[in-house]
Amino acid sequence: MPSLPRRLANLVRLEHSVFALPYAYAGALLAALGLPSWSALIWITVAMVGARTLAMGLNRLIDAGIDARNPRTAGREIPAGLVTRAQVWGLCAVSLVLLLLACWNLAPLTRWLWPLVVIPFVVYPYLKRFTPLCHLWLGLCIGLAPVAAWVAVADDLPLGAFLLLGVVGLWIAGFDIIYATLDVGFDRAEGIHSAPADWGIGPALWVARLLHLGSVASMAGVGLWLGLAWPYWVAVLACAALLAYEHAIVREDDLSKVNQAFFNVNAILAFAYLAGVIAALAVG
Repeated sequence: MPSLPRRLANLVRLEHSVFALPYAYAGALLAALGLPSWSALIWITVAMVGARTLAMGLNRLIDAGIDARNPRTAGREIPAGLVTRAQVWGLCAVSLVLLLLACWNLAPLTRWLWPLVVIPFVVYPYLKRFTPLCHLWLGLCIGLAPVAAWVAVADDLPLGAFLLLGVVGLWIAGFDIIYATLDVGFDRAEGIHSAPADWGIGPALWVARLLHLGSVASMAGVGLWLGLAWPYWVAVLACAALLAYEHAIVREDDLSKVNQAFFNVNAILAFAYLAGVIAALAVG
């Protein structure tokens, strides 16, 4: 059996940090219109690891009963007995401490706003019991990452920074709908709400396409708001192409490539966006 740290890392899918961390760095770079201090970047990384681990730990704790009944998720660490609830609660406590420690070493405004990041984490796991709009709430949870990084560097929160929430939040909500197609039968049997389970796979995929179109539009809004140079727009086109490819390989009559779209395409997209921001700021 893997060591306890390894089991806990598997529990929170630490490798999935690649979905949000590049956007947090992008938010920090855009707030500074260049390279922030290395201290800020390090503490933003600590905050992201703490926040994401806390969110995943809470999600696994709250959904442990559902995961145990779902054949796709029954092998997860809590239902499989690989970790105890007490161990996961301990992980959540340590993660919250890391987040707070990072906030107290970043811009002063973060010391007041951190609850606005944590509270959505607690709410999210319950929403699937009531509404198919849970995907949008997940988008909010993760979409706050670049906005929080902006605050951490600039110590202010202009309305334009919420365009970054649109970039990430709409993207996350869209691919979460795609991922939810894997559980349609189980969700309907259990009375769990999701866009595919409630509205059907075909209509849900159209909603995902519209959300991703909104994400690309938000990317354009960021570029116009900050007057970013041409490499940013090349990255926006690349991200749009990747999303188009994602929707081309996931169809109502063929869901065999959902995992490929979820893990591979989205990871590439996040780094493509960050690369575009870095290149645009370098060009000036």
